[in-house]
Parts: sequence; structure tokens; C-alpha cells
Amino acid sequence: MKTTGNTILITGGTSGIGHGLARRFHAAGNKVIVAGRRQELLDEIVAANDGIDSVLLDVADPESIAAVRRTVTSRYPDLNVLINMAGIMQPENLQESSFLATSEATITTNLLGPLRMLSAFIPFLVAQQDAVIMNVSSGLAFVPLPMTPTYNATKAAIHSFTESLRVQLSGTSVQVLELIPPAVQTTLLGQQDDDNAMPLAEYLTEVMHILDTQPEATQICVERVRMLRFAEVDGNYDRMLMMLSGH
Repeated sequence: MKTTGNTILITGGTSGIGHGLARRFHAAGNKVIVAGRRQELLDEIVAANDGIDSVLLDVADPESIAAVRRTVTSRYPDLNVLINMAGIMQPENLQESSFLATSEATITTNLLGPLRMLSAFIPFLVAQQDAVIMNVSSGLAFVPLPMTPTYNATKAAIHSFTESLRVQLSGTSVQVLELIPPAVQTTLLGQQDDDNAMPLAEYLTEVMHILDTQPEATQICVERVRMLRFAEVDGNYDRMLMMLSGH
């Protein structure tokens, strides 16, 4: 992926990694459009970052996705990068039937949301030069955190889907990337003050360095997530699972 001269749409760009990447890409000389559900946050980002644009989007709503597709492709005909960042992460007690509501909401946002975005934007992106789709999974796609079972499952599905997507788009101009974060100090699951999570600024710096120095990379893995990503290959899966289980 080239890291400058792109026009980039980032879903879930109003907080956390998505917001951080929006600012980093903007500073690197890209046109960035931040998409999110809360207009007040979008307005704050636009006001604080001259040149970043925004669009209201709820990835859980197919009609919202269709409207954004029409608006963005018309307003930004040079759009060539889609980053599917939007997601939610909530604990579930599988011994209580009420977990199903959380599970369904997580699947709708974390899995159906990106798939619907891809359905809407792939036909446009394949006609662009230097196009990129970046799907965001997680280190927990490879070793699950037992307290968030549906989140883990959706991220494992995103990983698998992205592998297939890369093969199917191999004959096009679209490069397919998978961003695989570790635990990062963001508000996702209240990790903003967690000393065991990676500081957000450090994470963003390492990600941008990988993109700068490894333009042909397909999986963007910072050093801190490699123990999860390669746990099974390295023979450490059971140990990592026990650690994430709190044992």
C-alpha cells in the first residue's frame, strides 16, 4: 500500500484506532473521510483537523451504507482505499440466555457491517488505480478471549473472509490487507487505562512504519500481536488461551 496520495474512507473513524489512523494518514498527505454514527463527534473531528472530511454512517443499517456509497463515490471520485474499522466488543455470559442480544448486535456490526460495505464498494474500487481494502480483525481471531466469545468469532470470520477476498481480487487493482491489532489503549472494552494494552500512539507509529517499509505486506502485525497471531504455529496456543482465561 502506498501511504500518500490516497483518498481514504475509514468506518468507525471517530475514536480509537480508526480516529488515530485517520489523523496519521491525513498528516502523511492523504485525503481522509471519516465515517461514524455520531454527528457531533464527526463535527469535532472536522473542526480540529483541517482537510479531514466526514460522513454519517451506521454500518448496522444497510440503507445507511447504500446512502454513503452514493454520496462518497459521487463526492470523491478518486476514492481508492476503504478501511473497515467499525466494531464493538462486549462481554457475554454464555450461561445466561440474554447473551444472544449482545451476540446478534456484535455480528451485525462486526461481520455484516464490513461485508455490506464490501458489497457496496468493491465494484467501485476495482475500477480505481492503487486501490486498497483494509479489513480489521484482531489478535483474538487467533486465540480467543473467553469473556468476549462473539467478538472473537466475528474477528476470526473477518480473517477467513479476507483471505478469500484477497484470492478473488488477485487479478484486479485492489490490494487486500488485514490489520491485526493486539490489545490497544482505547475505549474498546474500557482498555484506555489498561497497562497491559499497547499505547495507541506506539501502535499507530508501528503500523505506519510497516505500511511505509513493507508495501506488499498482506497482514499488518505489530510485534506485540505476533504471539497471538502465531500461537498455534509456535505451539503456544494452549498457554495463550489459559493466559487470556485469567489462569
